Amino acid sequence: MPRARRSAYPQPRKKVGPDPLAGDPWARDFLRSLDAERNASPSTLEGYRRALAHFRRARPKNPPKWHLIPTDEFREHLFEMMKRGLARATVRAEFAALRSFYKFLSERHGLTNNPLKGVQLPRAPRRLPHPLTTTQVEGLLSAPAAREKNKQAPAWMAARDVAMLELLYSSGLRLAELAGLNVEDLDVYSETVRVLGKGRKERICPVGGPALEAISRYRHAAGVTAGPLFINKLRRRLGRRGVWLSLRRALPAAADALNGVPVSPHKLRHSFATHLLDAGADLRSVQELLGHANLAPTQIYTHVT
Repeated sequence: MPRARRSAYPQPRKKVGPDPLAGDPWARDFLRSLDAERNASPSTLEGYRRALAHFRRARPKNPPKWHLIPTDEFREHLFEMMKRGLARATVRAEFAALRSFYKFLSERHGLTNNPLKGVQLPRAPRRLPHPLTTTQVEGLLSAPAAREKNKQAPAWMAARDVAMLELLYSSGLRLAELAGLNVEDLDVYSETVRVLGKGRKERICPVGGPALEAISRYRHAAGVTAGPLFINKLRRRLGRRGVWLSLRRALPAAADALNGVPVSPHKLRHSFATHLLDAGADLRSVQELLGHANLAPTQIYTHVT
């Protein structure tokens, strides 16, 4: 595992009106099939639900049923999203969810007309990831312990934040994967962690010595023996937003090392993959460690290296 010797931030959730999918049997059946048949992760389910709800919420009151919506309505929705300046990747992801929904309607409810066939999406931009240097990683990993203590925070919180950052970098985990870990997923004897990735596919990731030591210190200080591995001050599971905020609190203490470079949990994953390839790891091994279903997403790191 790569190990140095030592933006975009989550925004406040906006209040929205009533759920536009309430009482929508087709949307309910679609989301249920994703969960039960395709074993979709909670993140995927939420993304697809949000895409359907966003389209419905953007339409006038009493919009037509799904099978009566014309292609022009989806073109207008695309235009509105682009006009708002949303990233192309966001636009494409939302329309991928809508297309998947209409494919489901065709297969399960006999829908003969798919209005999305006539919608052309903007090309996906090819963006290279920007990993941190080992020096920047060093500064970030040491930042939680160096920042000013909050009197209202538990004494073990800094140790927890160090352990989370160490594990993100040591094993290349996604944000949701880290937040979903339980104590029993970590095997200190084999120095591995069992991860539930996208599509609820399980994989085993090695964990480096510094990460194991950091986790041990945190667990001892917080008295974490079972249940969620990473907890909040109420001793409940720390969610993805909580992990984000923990990282954000650490950034001022790492400002000199980062030198203005924006940081996110996923950037540590990029750094993990890039540093492995720099150290001579083969592409297939990195693919397996990252949990990529095919080699194409992993190959982008060869352009970085």
